[in-house]
Amino acid sequence: MVTKDKNGQARMNGLSKTILIKNKLIQCKNLLMSNANETNRRSFLKTGAMLGAGLIGAPALNTVQASQASAKTSLTNKAVKTRTLGTGKHSIQVAHGIGLGCMGMSYHRSFIPDKKISIRLIRKAYDMGVNFFDTAEAYGPLTNEELVGEAIAPFRKKIILVTKFGFKEGKPSLGLYSRPERIRKVVEHSLKSLKTDYIDLLYQHRVDPAVPMVDVAGTVKDLIVEGKVKHFGMSEAGAISIRQAHAVQPLTALQSEYSLMTRGPEQEVLKTCEELGIGFVPYSPLSRGFLSGMINERTKYNPANDNRPTLPRYQPDAIRTNWAMIDALYEFGNPRGLTPAQVALAWLLAQKSWIVPIPGTTKLAHLQENLGAADFEFSTEELKNFTEAVSRIKIVGDRYTGVQAQQTNKQ
Repeated sequence: MVTKDKNGQARMNGLSKTILIKNKLIQCKNLLMSNANETNRRSFLKTGAMLGAGLIGAPALNTVQASQASAKTSLTNKAVKTRTLGTGKHSIQVAHGIGLGCMGMSYHRSFIPDKKISIRLIRKAYDMGVNFFDTAEAYGPLTNEELVGEAIAPFRKKIILVTKFGFKEGKPSLGLYSRPERIRKVVEHSLKSLKTDYIDLLYQHRVDPAVPMVDVAGTVKDLIVEGKVKHFGMSEAGAISIRQAHAVQPLTALQSEYSLMTRGPEQEVLKTCEELGIGFVPYSPLSRGFLSGMINERTKYNPANDNRPTLPRYQPDAIRTNWAMIDALYEFGNPRGLTPAQVALAWLLAQKSWIVPIPGTTKLAHLQENLGAADFEFSTEELKNFTEAVSRIKIVGDRYTGVQAQQTNKQ
């Protein structure tokens, strides 16, 4: 029943409010049944909770209606850009053109977040449209795959799950090991850790010169036939190894370090990938956090769980010298409303349409920041001028030394 208050304004009694709210819930339920994807289900639950709260307190029906309209609009109008890695039946589509590197949630980034926080972040990434999640046997070692496996369980079939093989006992410090029997053992362990029955993209983590590439690629080819792996990739491989592997089992992607601080792949590898139709996945696209502008010469690391203290590029003197790059990122980004990290990622995306960076993070704010980079497009003139400016900056400090350098300098 509708009455009027002392000011003459229409006012519903409790029964009328309840009936109207119940009608809204029925409408939401119908929407859910007509479009049963995960995003609509979450929108229904969220809207239902808001309406339920109105039964207890004073309802703000106009606010609820606006919320419903906004949610429905975002579901129907939000178009997520995609990028393609690989060619033909060996290709995969990556939402946003940006994936999530999960290594730092368990390994090499000083602190290890609470497991629940990392799981929540991975699931939030999925909610935001991310469908490409990168892990490896070596991260932890072994523990990162278990974390990722638990986190992606609710939506496993809707994402691209990436992992790697290539080290003795999964430990880089023990050396390379890619014999066929080892590859199979790693895959079986990864399937168990990841709680899945197939791996979407399996990389050889580092080229093992002791094992012929025909044996490595041939073993992965057999695993693809068996249904345990869908696509093959390599990491930190040179042009010769890429061609040898691709001749046996076509590669979907090559993953190597590539950023404004590390531009080695431009010399030969990117050209080889373009010729063969292989996608490229830059890891450390923010140069282990440096290009975010959040690392300086006073930054403290935990040497028990961080490789940066051993790398020349992260020593105080090198950081001070290399800060010219951060200045350049701020100079370009500030007038355009971009952070240094967003400029660095947008620059990578602008290099080739088949490049998909995988910045890692342990924080929701940084995840949102990184995905925002996909919304910016350089004009031809902007890209030319910016690239010329950063190319004049001399980067001080090698990216790796010792065993790590030996494992990455492969043909």
